[in-house]
Amino acid sequence: MFYYLSGTVAHIEPYLAVIDCGGVGYACRTTNYTLSALKKGEKGKVFTFLNVREDAMELYGFASTEERNLFQQLISVSGVGPKAALSILSSSTPANLALSIITGDERALTAAQGVGKKIAQRIILELKDKLAKGQAAGGGMESYGGSGVTIIPENKLSEASAALAVLGYSQGEINLALKGVDLDSRTLEDIIKLALKKMMKN
Repeated sequence: MFYYLSGTVAHIEPYLAVIDCGGVGYACRTTNYTLSALKKGEKGKVFTFLNVREDAMELYGFASTEERNLFQQLISVSGVGPKAALSILSSSTPANLALSIITGDERALTAAQGVGKKIAQRIILELKDKLAKGQAAGGGMESYGGSGVTIIPENKLSEASAALAVLGYSQGEINLALKGVDLDSRTLEDIIKLALKKMMKN
């Protein structure tokens, strides 16, 4: 329904920003990461997601499409609601969180308020499984030992690709962004950040 809102930041409080668009104030539930990019009284832009429930409609706003995409990925995990997803996204940058999910770093997820070890494990399991199935369907994965079990190869290229996929990018976009990046001398985090910068320029 709404792709983004652009207007004056009328009000800010924990996990909430109100964007005034033509005299109408839109209350957007959001993250600490997004709030840090907004200033009351100044122009602001948030990419939105409308969560429709039986008893309510809630609007969520994010500083980037990557953060919004990761929010949608998180709430697709069983047992993870919008409140927990906002808490997780408030604990780090979208790129670092995507990296934590792909590398199975539970501690990075449990650093978020209200997120325990079981929820962190479920997020990692379900999102990595979803990603593996998606890449297998696209022919980008390998099945080992004739077991029919598809796994992601453990190398920088595949892990960077997987993290960018969690952020909502297509395989074609990822391939272009990683083309020409020096994988050997850079850390995985640097590779992902460079790829994101290249995609933002396009």
